[in-house]
Amino acid sequence: MTDYTTHINKKNFQTDLLTWYNQVKRDLPFRKTLNPYYILVSEVMSQQTQITAVVPYYNRFIKQFPTTKDLAGANEEKLLKAWEGLGYYSRARNLQVSAQMIEDLGNFPTTYEEILKLKGVGPYTAGAVASIAFNEPAPAVDGNVFRVISRLGAIFDDIAKAKTRKLFEEIVSELICHYYPGDFNQSLIELGALICTPKSPKCLECPIQEYCLAYAQGIDDQLPVKTKPVRQKRIKYVVGIIENERGEWFIKKRPSTGLLANFYEFKQVEYEAGEPDEVLIGHLAKEGYGIQETKSLGFSTHVFSHRIWEMESYYVKVDASGVKLNEDGQWVKPLEMGDYSLAVAHQRIVEKIL
Repeated sequence: MTDYTTHINKKNFQTDLLTWYNQVKRDLPFRKTLNPYYILVSEVMSQQTQITAVVPYYNRFIKQFPTTKDLAGANEEKLLKAWEGLGYYSRARNLQVSAQMIEDLGNFPTTYEEILKLKGVGPYTAGAVASIAFNEPAPAVDGNVFRVISRLGAIFDDIAKAKTRKLFEEIVSELICHYYPGDFNQSLIELGALICTPKSPKCLECPIQEYCLAYAQGIDDQLPVKTKPVRQKRIKYVVGIIENERGEWFIKKRPSTGLLANFYEFKQVEYEAGEPDEVLIGHLAKEGYGIQETKSLGFSTHVFSHRIWEMESYYVKVDASGVKLNEDGQWVKPLEMGDYSLAVAHQRIVEKIL
């Protein structure tokens, strides 16, 4: 046992935690299956989204792609449309690559080490799938578990560092129930979500309160320790919903790599100085558009993990008869926009005029 777990009676700890979990666990569809593919989908979706919010997306996704074969061969447009609203779209693409890898293997990998080789699958996801679907006592350490374990052992190591993850995985490996490893991992996650919350934890309702050093020392509000992330970069854009003489809107497909790869967007121009409407009109004039009408659609922001888009948006009526589009641009009727995977930041702009 590590120095952080010597105070814990392991058998009693497991019993208390699992008894509580079986009494209060939330009714979620992916907790009713041992299908490793379904579990993988739910875990990938939950990486950047609250677990209860995932349910409708999960149900829709599984209905559209019920097997790894269905997902492996799916059209990218259909894939991105099914993922729409969850954000962090690289997860969807990675999931499809994983499905293709599984199809090439001929079956779903059955061990933690094998699952870890799938595209976009990290230690947490591999541990969750291996423990739930294959009963392997592999640790699954997410943000909730970091919080629970840091308070349980009064651990002040910085959870933003890789060596701390290794420590926490070692601790969970020591405590995990080998008979029910999947339930054990999920019980720690559930405890962090419902009881051992970031602020104002419900310590008096906690099933493992007697083992918690942070509670005993009155320092639960100091844990976990995490260094602040790098400050997000702010980028100014002017966005134009450009409508031609036939009532069609201009959209273009983003590059196949990088942020929001292969998603569609309206005309978007980065700028640093000047009036945004003048920047947009000047840009359109250089491309040969005849400006007929301009209307402000207001200001909005869209937050990514590493940058913030600050967008002034406009509706612009143009004469586009003399303009030749590049291969990544096209004109689309407004009622057909639903057929295209439009970047969420731009979806919100559309809502202002539809």
